[in-house]
Order: sequence, then structure tokens, then C-alpha cells
Amino acid sequence: MNQKSEVIEINKRQYLRIPIKTKILTPEDDMLEIVRESTGNIIEAGDIISISESPLAITQGRAIPVADIKIGFLANILWRFVSKVKYGIGLRAPTSMQCAIDEVGAGRILFAAVVGGLARLAGRRGKGDFYRLAGKQAALIDAAHTSPVPPYESCVIKGPKDPEKVAQKIKDNLGFECAVMDINDIGGCWMIGGSDGIDKAFMEKVMKDNPQGQGDELTPICLIREQ
Repeated sequence: MNQKSEVIEINKRQYLRIPIKTKILTPEDDMLEIVRESTGNIIEAGDIISISESPLAITQGRAIPVADIKIGFLANILWRFVSKVKYGIGLRAPTSMQCAIDEVGAGRILFAAVVGGLARLAGRRGKGDFYRLAGKQAALIDAAHTSPVPPYESCVIKGPKDPEKVAQKIKDNLGFECAVMDINDIGGCWMIGGSDGIDKAFMEKVMKDNPQGQGDELTPICLIREQ
């Protein structure tokens, strides 16, 4: 059921991370039920549930096939001016840029592009001004060909909707603290939503090395357990 278990030490305490394997998720799945079914025989009192943001987004129908994306004039221009990001392609592709425009609006994206461009001219290259101004939902978009799991390798995956509410719903129903995490294999780790008792700084430390992996492990859920 679980693919691997790893221990990490934080503030002289040891925590076991237990990645939980599931089937390939689809928009027909409900994350609460997936968590309930996949952790039922494993979870223990005091465990924290971590959920990867892209699989959650997939269950919300937010994986958009490239073939269904109609790239407009603005997207076809603006993607060229987005700086490469440290942790992936981001919006430096016409399809992901179009999804960002669809998600947050052309006006906000254009404003972010103009201000971000001026900031780079002023020497602020690499400061992330474009993504900060475009907003969290734009920043969470995963470009096509970044997922190794079919059929999602040919999809742009938008960020999940209401990750805080999803995490709280899971806690309210199952009784365990829950966090939704955006993590990759090259050092990026952010909690984008959590239940009311979660510690954001702790979650970003305990999951920093991405124990779930980023390949085809199919481990969208991870349990964190103090030893």
C-alpha cells in the first residue's frame, strides 16, 4: 500500500513520512474518499495528512488537455517575456499562459507582465515579481509535459481550488490535521492550504525533500508521524 517510508529529524525530533500509493486519480474521484480509503488501515492517532496539489486539482477537473486549449493573441505574445523559473516551466509556454489568463483574467496577467518586465530592467531579475503580481493561482499552474502520469502528461494542470477548505473538510471528517502541498524534486516546497491546527513552517520543513517523489510513484498522499 505504501511505497516507501522515510525518517527526517526536525528540532531533535524524528518524523516518519509514509507515502501512500493510490490508483491514477480522475475528476470522478473525491479526495476525501480517496484519503479515507487509502489510509484507513495505516493511519494512527496524531498523524498529519499531506496531499499533493496536482492530484487534488485533477480530482477537481482542473487538468486541461493541450488539445482543448485555444491559445489567444495575448498568450502567444506574453509567454515569451516570462522569465524561466527555478522549479519548472511555469508560464513560459503558450498553453500554460493561456490557462493563467483564463484563470485570473487578461488584465491582471498583462499588468504583471508589464510591471515584471520593468522590474527586470531595473535589475530585479529573478525576484519573482511577475508571479507575485499574477497571483497564487497563476503561479500554481503546471505546464504540459511536466507530469509523467498518463493521460496528464499532455495536460496543463491548474492549481487546486480552495485548498484550505479541502484540508479542513478532511480534518472535520477524519479527525486528522491536513495540508495541501506544492512540492518538487529540486527544492520547492510550499503549503498552499491547511486545516486550522496545521503549522505551515513545520510542513514545509518536514516535506522539503519530497518523500513522495515526482515521477510515476502514484503517491499523492503522505502521512507524517512523530516517532
